[in-house]
Amino acid sequence: MKAKMESNQASLAVIGVDIGKEVFHIVGLGVDGKIAFRRKIRRSGLRDAFEKLPPCIVGMEACLSAHFVSRLLRALGHKPRIIPAIYVKPFVKGQKNDYNDAEAIAEAALRPNLRVVEEKSQDQLDLQACHRVRLVSRRTTTINQIRAFLIEQGIPVRAGARALRNSLFAILENRRGEISPQTASLILGLYEDWCRLDKRIETVTGAIEELSQVEPKCRRLMSVPGIGPIIATGIVAAIGRGEAFERGRDFAAWLGLVPRQHSTGGRTILGRISKRGSKYLRTLLIQAARVLLMRPHNWSRYSFGAWLKTASQRLHKNKLAVALANKLARIAWSVLHNEKAFDTQPEAVAI
Repeated sequence: MKAKMESNQASLAVIGVDIGKEVFHIVGLGVDGKIAFRRKIRRSGLRDAFEKLPPCIVGMEACLSAHFVSRLLRALGHKPRIIPAIYVKPFVKGQKNDYNDAEAIAEAALRPNLRVVEEKSQDQLDLQACHRVRLVSRRTTTINQIRAFLIEQGIPVRAGARALRNSLFAILENRRGEISPQTASLILGLYEDWCRLDKRIETVTGAIEELSQVEPKCRRLMSVPGIGPIIATGIVAAIGRGEAFERGRDFAAWLGLVPRQHSTGGRTILGRISKRGSKYLRTLLIQAARVLLMRPHNWSRYSFGAWLKTASQRLHKNKLAVALANKLARIAWSVLHNEKAFDTQPEAVAI
């Protein structure tokens, strides 16, 4: 039995790994497509288990710690492939369990035309971590909660964080009879949370800006109109040099900035944007596009200024913002791929 298992392992074609918090389930497929082995290992025993296996393709779903596992297996001589979960799902046979998931991952990893996730370096993960701890959404939630407590007492406040900050203490002082001491205490506690989040966001944003100045890829990206330190570091953290994409339009499609297609019978049917990929980057690029659209007197300075002027005459402002975000994404990929800063002069060739 042991000799048979060793023979099966020697003819391995691919291994599928279902990553868990503490336990990994692995399934090996031989060159004949049949299951060579199924095994359950603990995270701490991952290195020992794969050191005993012959080098081969190792597939895993894109999830937490996938990039760490990929770097570890690559160092052991294997060929890791990180696959988006949406591409693995069609290969699952039968009921969902960890071994079936691992088998589906192994079969997906054998497909030569399947788009995989580019392995992130430690520097990219560091940049990604900085963006994830900026906590802007948590600050917005805290502000909205303060507004909700006030409106429950019949006290509306003008829109905007600055308006709420400037009037909050005056409201609590002048409306003592309307706001109970318990509610006032809760609001003050939320305001303290708000102040702490402000300081944290300011600190992390400063760190991101410093990193953007020392990273050459970020400096080149910031030569693109509308792209500053936050967007530049976010793009580098997500795609590195963009080697996972063959062209800029593929990157724009990955961000979900292209129309959703539902075509059949030779008839092309396009709908709203697909909104696939990174919602965070897509939102940032659309916000950058809206800022550029607010300053039409600067359009002539950009190589795509003529296109922007023409498009503004035929497109709704929301469609125009998405179209410009799509163009910015394609320009950003080109800047990363060619390792050249963007030329804003009108005579430059528009992308």
